[in-house]
Amino acid sequence: MTSEARVALVTGGSRGIGRAVVEALLERGFRVFFCGRSLEGVEATHRALYIRFPGRVAARLCDVRRQAEVDSLVAWVVEEAGRLDVLVNNAGLGHFAPVDELSGEQFREVLETNLFGAFYAIRAAAAPMKARGDGWIFNVASLAAKNAFAGGSAYNASKFGLVGLSEAAMLDLRHHGIRMAAICPGSVETDFAAGRMKDGTSWRLQPEDVAKVITDLLDFPARALPSLIEIRPSQPPKK
Repeated sequence: MTSEARVALVTGGSRGIGRAVVEALLERGFRVFFCGRSLEGVEATHRALYIRFPGRVAARLCDVRRQAEVDSLVAWVVEEAGRLDVLVNNAGLGHFAPVDELSGEQFREVLETNLFGAFYAIRAAAAPMKARGDGWIFNVASLAAKNAFAGGSAYNASKFGLVGLSEAAMLDLRHHGIRMAAICPGSVETDFAAGRMKDGTSWRLQPEDVAKVITDLLDFPARALPSLIEIRPSQPPKK
């Protein structure tokens, strides 16, 4: 690794899509920082990846619902690496129930994690990216950002909002050399919705599929800005 190695920060990077993104960026030579809310998960993923990519991966706990923690996370990356080239807002969760059965706490937790957390990270990353006149920000949304479903009022609201945030923030930042994209995958085979996916999962997208979209976008010419990307399983079950 050289002092000029590109630097990425991935929220929710200890499992699922986030971990796949971390690995894909490491394989491309990035220095990667990631965070999560579970100490056990963060430490286990960091140990496994450090064996393969010594000196190029670091991790810490961060609750993205807390702006001060997100500000500290981004400041830590910039202090350690001297730059921030790529931000991937992947941290997310869901509570699923009919709207009148959700608690206010559950609704708030989903919005604060999936939407507020992304806002805090974008806001914090903007300054170091503006200083360099370059950067990529990826917001991992969902096809649930445009397709509402029963029991999904909190999750749908968070992802509809995340796409709106991403599109507006892109307009704010693109003239500073910062590109931004909302990535909207369909069903992905992860443990995110454990217990909700009852059928076989072989047809679903894999976390690596989402990671590849992100790494492919990094190779787009600087003049091009694909700002909203939808990814679907190619052969889902017929209805």
